[in-house]
Parts: sequence; structure tokens; C-alpha cells
Amino acid sequence: MKRKIYDELLKYKNSTNKKPIMVLGVRQCGKTYIIERFCENEYKKHYTLNLFDRSDIVNLYESTKSSEEKYKQLKSMINFDFDDPDTALFIDEIQKSENLISDLKFFCEKHNNVNIICAGSLLGVKLKRFSNSFPVGKVWMLDMYPMDFEEYLIAFNENMLLDDIKTCFKNNKAMNALHEKALLYYRNYLITGGMPESVKNLIEVENDYIKYDKRIIANIIESYFNDMKKYVTNKSESLKIRRLYDSLPNQLSNSSHKFQYSKIVKKGKSREYESPLDWLISANMVLKVNCARLPEIPLKGFENYEVFKLFLSDVGILNNLLNISINNILSDNLGLYKGILAENYVANELTSSGIPIFYWKSKEEAEVDFLIETNKDGVIPIEVKASENTKSKSLNVYNDLYNPKYMIRISSKDFGFNPNTKIKSIPLYATFLIKELI
Repeated sequence: MKRKIYDELLKYKNSTNKKPIMVLGVRQCGKTYIIERFCENEYKKHYTLNLFDRSDIVNLYESTKSSEEKYKQLKSMINFDFDDPDTALFIDEIQKSENLISDLKFFCEKHNNVNIICAGSLLGVKLKRFSNSFPVGKVWMLDMYPMDFEEYLIAFNENMLLDDIKTCFKNNKAMNALHEKALLYYRNYLITGGMPESVKNLIEVENDYIKYDKRIIANIIESYFNDMKKYVTNKSESLKIRRLYDSLPNQLSNSSHKFQYSKIVKKGKSREYESPLDWLISANMVLKVNCARLPEIPLKGFENYEVFKLFLSDVGILNNLLNISINNILSDNLGLYKGILAENYVANELTSSGIPIFYWKSKEEAEVDFLIETNKDGVIPIEVKASENTKSKSLNVYNDLYNPKYMIRISSKDFGFNPNTKIKSIPLYATFLIKELI
């Protein structure tokens, strides 16, 4: 499966300022697969070192030997000369050794000819709780996410449809007859989400939804919490993490449109759940979108850390937690959760595009789903509508208050622009292209 992060890895390979690279992302989003394919394709030789299988190397880095001694012994232990510039060393599950992570600084400063790529499950959690000295500035960090909708279409060999979507986006032209086909793929994506194993299964059964295995995503969710046991020794914290995570589908339907600790358990307090929330964010299992007090550049300077929304890392996971039937998704019979799935999907697409996202809420009832910052047009509001019924007071209120250059409405309607309302209509399936406006 083609993954866009491959191009980022190529930039690393062609960089003159070599640093070890560390790929962060939610478990089972395809990190190991794509890194191994990259190493196979781009280097004459490569070696995959999985620290789960090599306690001897973990022990080596816990020893009092100098960094240079460890470096030389590592080469001998794996019998691989990674000093050769046409080789690559892939260290998987690197979170097993804090000392090896710390020694990446040594690799960068003393052996910057080495092509070294690192990844690991719950690596973000490990780094957040790092007790050693992290090699700040000496490691190239890359975020990886589940497959976005563009990668999804590529996986289904729909490159011509993808080209049509890009052309219509660029020229602000309607898709017309192809619109419904693209929307059907969007609904298919709501079923599988972007987890590669889930997508691969639907491809293998040739889009036969009766044969599609919904247990794949359920098993992925459980694997997250099985991994959690390696990092959380306090049973009470484990229970709180799970309780918070399980509350998210209900949280997304809050009339207040913000995360509330009291929705986890009655009278729940932030001080009880700050650590579990931080764990889920660090594990990339949830996305935190803060409210901006004022929609001005830089949005980061106006965010309210206490008022926020949480989204699941993958819309397929949200669908699985809600136990929505495949027939209801395909027939678009989703009721209230039709909009909730769409908003979570948009949050995933914008995040995987590398776009920092916020939202805005007035003192009254008006709320804009997302705010993004552009280089030439300032702050642009984005409203998400799951259907063709696109009437909304919130954008009108926002326009009256802040007069943006234009506004974006993502919905099931075709491409279009209304110069009177300044609203640019973007179909749900084209959300991944909003990065072109930045």
C-alpha cells in the first residue's frame, strides 16, 4: 500500500544534514511495514533490529560502557556494518531502551553517515515519561497516521477518480456524475477507517461487506490496551484511561460540544483524569482540539487549554465503538451520529495533512467546527455538515464578527463557491486537499 510518509522518508535519505529519524504514530497504523519497504527499496542492504527480541542489546545499552564502545559492539552483535552509507539500520520497538534513545545524540554527532530509522509502539507515551536525557535537536521526528482518504483511494486503484477530485478542487468545478461515486467511497471509508489491516481486508474480499471482518478493528482497540499494561503499573490509572476512552463516543454527542470530565463518571474532576488524558494523547489514540478565544494569527497564542474537544484517532475505530451496522452506513441512515462521524473524519484528515486545528465558540450558541491558519488569507473557519442541508447560523455569526476572506463548508454537496456568502463548498471526500489552501 502506498503511504505518503514514504516521500518524507525520501527527503531524509537525500538530506545532507543526517540525523537519526524517529517515526511516531498510533499502534498498527503501518509504521513497521512502510519503513521496511523503504529500506528494501532505497538501500542496498538493511537490517531490522527489533528490541523486543534482543534483550542482549537492551542490556548492552544499560551497561556503563562508553557510547563508542556500545556502538562498535552493536555492529558486532548484529553482524551488520551500518557505517556503509548505502545501508540502513531500522530499530523497531526502540522504546524498550531509554539509553539507546539517548545515544541517538551520539549517532548524530559522531557517526552522522549512518542511516538509522526508529519506531515503536506507544513510543509517544515513552518519550512523554522519559527519565533520561532526550536528544533534542539531534533526531528528526516524523508523525505517521492511519491512511487518509487519498491513500485509501490509491489502495483501491482509483487513481483516475483521485485525479478528477484534485482537478475539480483546483478549478472549483463540480464533479457531477462522479460525485456520487466519490461519496460512496467516503461511506466505505467510514466502515474501515484508515487502519491498513482493515483496509486490506475489504480489498481482499473485493468490497463484499458481508465478508468484511469487523473484528479487525475491535482487535486493534484491544491491542492498544494490552500494550498499555507495559507502561501503566497502577491499576487505578489503567481503569481511568479505559473509562475515559470509552466515554468518547458519548462525549462527541454532547450538547455543549466540548469535552466534559463529568461525562466520564458522575462528578468526575479534571485532576483525576489529566494523567489518563495525557496518556491517550501521547499514545496518538485521541486528537485534542483546543478552543481559540480569538480567531487571529497565531491561533496558538489564543488557544484555551481548558476548553477542548476530543476525537478518536481513526473514524473506523469510532464507528466500531458505536457498533454502527454496515448497512446503516451504506444507506446513510445514521441519525445524529452522521454529523459526528463526519466531524471526526475531518479532524483525522486535517491532522494527517499536518494542519494544526482549533475551533471557535461564541459567548452565545454559535460554534465553528474548525479553524485553520493560512499563509495569505489569515484564519479560515471550517464548518462540517454531513448532509446537503447546509444552513447554519454559526458561519453567519462568525462572518459578521470577523469578516474572513472566505469560509469553508465541508459537506456531501459538490464543489462550488458562493461569492455572496463567501462560502467555499468542499465535498467530504476532498478534505485531504485543504492543505493546498494553506
